[in-house]
Amino acid sequence: MRKIILTYVFLFALHAGAQESKVDLSGFKKNGSEVRINQKIITLTWPAGNNQTGKMLIDLENDHAMLKSVQLAKGKIFKEIGSDLDPAFVLTIGKRSLSPSSGGWDVFFDRVPKKPFHSYPVTIRKQNASVRTNGQQTILTIDGAHADRFKGNVEITFYNGSPLFNVAAVLSTEIDSTAILYDAGLVSKKAIWKTMAWANVQDQMQQVTPSATDTSRNLEVKYRTIIGENPGGSLALFPAPHQYFYPLDEAFNLKFTWYGQNFHKLIAGFGMGIRQDPYGDNRYVPWFNAPPKTQQRLNFFCLLDEGNATSALAQVKKFTHDDSYKAVPGYKTMATHFHNEFISDVVLAGKPVPEKPEFVDVLKKHGLDIVKLAEFHGPGHPKGPDNDRLKELGALFQQTKRLSDSKFLLLPGEEANNFYGGHWLAFFPKPVYWVMSRKPNESFVVDDPKLGKVYHVGNKEEMLKLLELEKGLAWTAHARTKASTGYPDAYKDEDFFKSETFLGAAWKAIPADLSIPTLSQRVLKLCDDMANWGLQKHVISEADIFTITHQNEMYAHLNVNYLELPNLPNYEQGWQSVLDAMRKGKFFVSTGEVLIPSFSINGKKSGETLKLTSAGTANINMALEWTFPLNFVDIVSGDGKEIYHQRINLNDTQSFGKKTFSWPVKLAGRKWVRVEAWDVAANGAFTQMIWLDQ
Repeated sequence: MRKIILTYVFLFALHAGAQESKVDLSGFKKNGSEVRINQKIITLTWPAGNNQTGKMLIDLENDHAMLKSVQLAKGKIFKEIGSDLDPAFVLTIGKRSLSPSSGGWDVFFDRVPKKPFHSYPVTIRKQNASVRTNGQQTILTIDGAHADRFKGNVEITFYNGSPLFNVAAVLSTEIDSTAILYDAGLVSKKAIWKTMAWANVQDQMQQVTPSATDTSRNLEVKYRTIIGENPGGSLALFPAPHQYFYPLDEAFNLKFTWYGQNFHKLIAGFGMGIRQDPYGDNRYVPWFNAPPKTQQRLNFFCLLDEGNATSALAQVKKFTHDDSYKAVPGYKTMATHFHNEFISDVVLAGKPVPEKPEFVDVLKKHGLDIVKLAEFHGPGHPKGPDNDRLKELGALFQQTKRLSDSKFLLLPGEEANNFYGGHWLAFFPKPVYWVMSRKPNESFVVDDPKLGKVYHVGNKEEMLKLLELEKGLAWTAHARTKASTGYPDAYKDEDFFKSETFLGAAWKAIPADLSIPTLSQRVLKLCDDMANWGLQKHVISEADIFTITHQNEMYAHLNVNYLELPNLPNYEQGWQSVLDAMRKGKFFVSTGEVLIPSFSINGKKSGETLKLTSAGTANINMALEWTFPLNFVDIVSGDGKEIYHQRINLNDTQSFGKKTFSWPVKLAGRKWVRVEAWDVAANGAFTQMIWLDQ
């Protein structure tokens, strides 16, 4: 009987019209999941790990709820967790500014909500359906999704080994210069959840008994998760932890979840889900890119649990290590580029200076070992007068020293933005007093009886000299976007850029585009370009955010550098080892969910040079650890002119795994190589370059 199910195409008439509709099973292969079709009901079961089995009944009748029943079994006894549920999406469409001077599709300085925009419900007219397998994933696709100028389908993806599934409206448009947002969730016109639950920003569980008449309300939550609880178990609904959050200067918690009736005054019925605030932090609000003919995945995840909401949330938190960066032996975590302005706004503003500032506690709780600040970005006196500038630096050094300890290193730093062009960050291995201006008769360096050496820098040549003398590093902040649009390209032939003092550039997920299976490739493409220019540069990650509080949605906007360091340096003795690890490329970048504990090619590690054989063949060894199922690895290489990608599909992985992979690779004629790894939620990690010699 099963062979018949797997090989035949089932035809049946839709209730709403005479047109016939198909359920195409030609792409369904044996992978542990099972599909049965009874008239217009598709029953799909999948192995959910820990002796559990998930089951979903999908109704293709147009006047019936799509998700007739969602169930979970421990052993062989199924319990229904939810019923009569419809995926619901609201697509908000605006206009993108695409001026080349602002970065084109890489633009950040765009204020989309200040231009006309409109929100549309995504209507789903169920048409043809298909079920296919992709390694350990099973994908159900239903045609007939539509919202204004966008059209496409609905996809539900089930992941073997976990009670996890993803729901997406996959839509595209022919219209250029389009920016979008989306809200989404599960809605029912018949049933409501017995209990709604979430964790507040103080990390305390909240529970309410909903009423069918409850008007939809937006919630400020922790872990980006809303949970519906019934006697049979709980369903936790949450977005991709980083991909869903378009880039902003602030990490404010903008009430990213909702529950209740008549959401957005566009979705009938009682539901729960995720949402975006179209006005963001009321600064620059670029939304998501939606280039024409790209398939935008408006998606969210659901996790089933046989227990209550507290149990379900505990399982969700595992996917992000409780919103912290997991320790990896031999590495220390470092985050950079924070404009908290603690010195200007608190220490030098005459306010009480807390013994334990909130921002330090927030950063520690996210598992950060090292934090490099970017103070005086707006306030402060980088060009003097000297009395003000030196007082500010003195306070910065005093407070960072005071707030550092044996387990946490808070380091001074600035976004200098003088001399070189665009925006860039300066980083020294110890406190350095310097003023970003020099009068005609003023010395480049003087010895101050109290402060020691004090530098006055008047041009790019002197800036390079200072970095060389003090063994500092510089790199381009938010390269090719924001105020660095056109950089570092504009100074790639300058001596300071070619020098060893210029690290390269910093990566942050700008822009946001839901049509790609990764976060932003903007700076990763720059990384490849710099290597093809013949320069040995590296790319670190940056947060580039301002306010840091427990109330904020910090984790969504964070990323981290895992530096290969055996020990955390002592502040008083300097942190040269931190800069050495960066300079030598001894680190990998991660959003937190995908880790690279080890990586080598023929025994050579990141930042090193590999002498290839005449045949140009090599072997990559890469240890990966992950939470969400992995999606793929991309082996990226270049020959000085072209860039090459070799994608390795990792769809046979399940949630929460670790494995050392080995892949042969042909690198004849290539000059460098690096590797990226990405999961199904667009979380990822990437190595630094290995340089090739033939």
